Amino acid sequence: MDGKSQSRAARLILADDHALVREGIRGMLADEVDLEVVGEAANGQEAIDLCRRFGPDLILMDVRMPELDGLAATQIIKREHPRTSIVMVTMHEDPEYLFEAVKAGAAGYVLKGSSREELVSAVRRVLSGESTLDQDLAMRLLRHLASEKEQTASSSQPARRLPDPPVEPLTNREVEVVRLMAEGQTNPMIARNLLVSVGTVKAHVQHIIAKFGVSDRTQAAVRATELGLLSAEAQ
Repeated sequence: MDGKSQSRAARLILADDHALVREGIRGMLADEVDLEVVGEAANGQEAIDLCRRFGPDLILMDVRMPELDGLAATQIIKREHPRTSIVMVTMHEDPEYLFEAVKAGAAGYVLKGSSREELVSAVRRVLSGESTLDQDLAMRLLRHLASEKEQTASSSQPARRLPDPPVEPLTNREVEVVRLMAEGQTNPMIARNLLVSVGTVKAHVQHIIAKFGVSDRTQAAVRATELGLLSAEAQ
């Protein structure tokens, strides 16, 4: 996992305003020795407070909650704890909403009603640096973000403050890898494209995530887009 110790169980927080939903998710994760639920929140503000207290590796965040919704809570948490991954829990695969969630800092999403295997797989993929977004959706989201960036640059609207470039620049190979990541390619797909081993690609992905100071590959692709590192072809 990108900078997260593999010698201990990953710490998770469940944020949903329905106690039965939290209980169901906790039950699905109960037998996973590498995953530990350390807190439950009934609204966005409680999720923020628990994040400040526990510094979790990942939060499963409901979309709609009282006091503070999932998007607003995600923005605050990612600003304070950029290395905490957030997976949105949603009823529908709505590209427009998912775009806003990814822009806010989410790594991806899992649908309510997912099976135990699907939920656990999504959590583990994000914790290991993979994405829960399929290739087509990832491409659409990144194109949307790039288009918004261009529209802001060409308008009289004040531009959103862009992140600073990494202190240690990406190597040419890492730029190649992040471009393929932005296309939604998995590590095995990238390995085949670059004619290298999956282990080598995984190392590159971990270095990219660390250099950008983000929590996961989805946010690494977002950061690369914001910094203009992606080619026209990738966007």
